[in-house]
Amino acid sequence: MATRPVQISVFGKTDVGRTRDHNEDTFLVADLSRGLSSLQPEIRQHDIGPRGSLLVVADGMGGAAAGEVASHMASEAIFGHLTTVWMEDSDPSPQRFAYRIKEAVELANNRINAHAKEHADVRGMGTTATVAGVLGPDLYLAQVGDSRAYLVRNGVTTQITKDQSLMQRLVDAGELTEEEAEQSERKNIILQALGPDPRVKVDLTWQPLCRGDLLLLCSDGLSGQIKKEEIAELAGQTSDLPELCARLIALANERGGPDNITAVAARFTGEGLEEPPINGGSVGHQVYPLTEEESTTEPVPVYTGSPAPQPIRAQSQRPRWVMYAAFTLLAISAILILLLSNR
Repeated sequence: MATRPVQISVFGKTDVGRTRDHNEDTFLVADLSRGLSSLQPEIRQHDIGPRGSLLVVADGMGGAAAGEVASHMASEAIFGHLTTVWMEDSDPSPQRFAYRIKEAVELANNRINAHAKEHADVRGMGTTATVAGVLGPDLYLAQVGDSRAYLVRNGVTTQITKDQSLMQRLVDAGELTEEEAEQSERKNIILQALGPDPRVKVDLTWQPLCRGDLLLLCSDGLSGQIKKEEIAELAGQTSDLPELCARLIALANERGGPDNITAVAARFTGEGLEEPPINGGSVGHQVYPLTEEESTTEPVPVYTGSPAPQPIRAQSQRPRWVMYAAFTLLAISAILILLLSNR
């Protein structure tokens, strides 16, 4: 029996913002079944093929290193791995797809870390990565850092990734509310990124899709300026994805545009998807369990694709950084003590 089709309509846009002099964000939109990556009409609207589709948003971290090089390397390595190893995999199952996405992100970390060690002028560079893979009616997400994925269903926006940040750690511990975390001056402190360390822990989640769902991947230049309720409001005002991305970016710029801004929006339709439940169904951060065999696989080999681009110029320091484990524990302890002493 033929599989009922699932269609994706997708568009992406990035902007330097109002205060930066260059853009360290990178995004990618691809049809993995055909090995194509672009915003040409045949990619902007296509059927999800037997090897799925891919969306990536990566937000590079600079300083003296080149954040735009790290974000570009990440998207290139992830796409390259999935269009070779995954395309040639004899097991085309959803479980294997999820594993290959996670593996691709780990490989990207391996590649960026190795490149930075070999080139002193980019040492310490890194990037976030929010990677969305769609196969049939299901969405798989691999997350490192604090770029985000939101799902809009029945006019309600839900964040379906979890920031790997200090503030999120405090929210999870019950020490801060989400509102307090969003207002904190420390909200840009992330606990992980691709590149700074030889190993990275990828947060792998999944979400069954419904007909009419809208997925938004974005860098913190957007999520830091626009509330999730406003995303649903703007999505309800236009069905045109290029217009939606442009309006989201324009709103972030109206509010100061303090960082680079990237938005990738995708809408899902087709007979292969069910209508959404009236109550929206189960939407949120849902961990995808890999089998024990796949979770304990051998280390990912160093990526051997095309050489990485060289840095364009030295970068000014950005207001975000990755904290190593010992410093992270000290910082969390200090903030907890401060919060408790003020109560």
